[in-house]
Amino acid sequence: MPRRNKKTPGKGRTNDSNSEDESFDNVSVYSHVSEAASSEAAEELANERFEEKFEKALEQATEKSAQTRVQALQSICELLMHRYMPDFVEDRKMTLMDFVEKSVRRGKGQEQVWGARLAPLLVLQLGGEEGMSKAMNSFLLNTVQDKSVSFDARAKCCTALGLLNFLDCEDVGELVQLMQFFETIFAGSYLRGDDKTPISVTAEAGTLHAEALSSWGLLLTLIPSGDFVSLMTTGQHKFPSIKRFLGLLESPHLDVRMAAGETIALILESGRAHDENFLEEDISELCDAVKQLATDSAKYRAKRDRKTQRATFRDVLRYLEEDISPEINIRFGNDSLTLDAWSIHHQYSALCTVMGPGMTSQLQENEFIRDIFQLGPRPTNTGINGNAKTKQSKLERHLVNAAAFKARSITRGKNRDKRSAVFT
Repeated sequence: MPRRNKKTPGKGRTNDSNSEDESFDNVSVYSHVSEAASSEAAEELANERFEEKFEKALEQATEKSAQTRVQALQSICELLMHRYMPDFVEDRKMTLMDFVEKSVRRGKGQEQVWGARLAPLLVLQLGGEEGMSKAMNSFLLNTVQDKSVSFDARAKCCTALGLLNFLDCEDVGELVQLMQFFETIFAGSYLRGDDKTPISVTAEAGTLHAEALSSWGLLLTLIPSGDFVSLMTTGQHKFPSIKRFLGLLESPHLDVRMAAGETIALILESGRAHDENFLEEDISELCDAVKQLATDSAKYRAKRDRKTQRATFRDVLRYLEEDISPEINIRFGNDSLTLDAWSIHHQYSALCTVMGPGMTSQLQENEFIRDIFQLGPRPTNTGINGNAKTKQSKLERHLVNAAAFKARSITRGKNRDKRSAVFT
């Protein structure tokens, strides 16, 4: 504590001013130190509580009761959504990956759903560690194709596959193959030969088709524009024609229509980056279909669905007609992220799907997510003298030394290379 100032007998308070100023300065410094120490202690306590909850959930994930395992997986996912804890997760990586595989392969219903949701969370925590995504691709693909599995679980596996390969795959050929696989799923909502919508597609099946279509669009954001235009227009039939996507706008299911509209915008954005007249001959027909959905007032649709649909398709229509993308500015802490292209919108939405309400804190703390959106290093805590803490986590050291990681971020950024890569 600061020492008390002793007054000299016979002297007024004015003669003591310098000592009082010094005292206040000391109080200020000690107060700052105390607050910093208190903040660090609170942070350490919060970390301990999170880790205790995590360890408890890990134990429960091995129980015989399916309900207990589901609750454990849900708890693990929610902890990873809200907390960036790469070193803690790294030490338990193999255990967690084993949980994902067992729950997806052997589980049923909600156990498969939460197992699939956990997969991309692990990759996002560990910075796209090489090999993790490929290790999980096989059983996720098998589960999506297994028609005995619930539509919800298959849909979540589609979402996981799209995210895992967005985060970890750099081979254009492999991306195209996976996009072709996703098409085999959402092709179930294509118009029939008589241009009628298939009547056998239930709402649950529609959700699966929409997730596959969204994942197709996410991987599209990684394909160099020149390659994409070539695959769409040279008769290679690697990708579906724009007429197919136009037909999906007639789906009776809102999520399929919405996914189709956003995918059409992604297709035009990528194509126009290489050729400003890309699909110009189809624009009029596309605008007519999109305009109808942007002004839809059909009473048989729910009011909330109509409102959501109109808002989305107004943005799509404006892009088709004026080449103007919607712009959204997201603020978090002292940073901000501007979504000013359909590709960035789609990438951000995909990560929000897996991170949920924890996305804001992850944008601030997660090195991998910050790198994807080119936000730079995360803000560094400072001490009382303004000196930055220099201690790095294992993940941060890994990221500094990983050249491939930086290359991925350049590819995924809004200024990604538009030139055509060599592709056969």
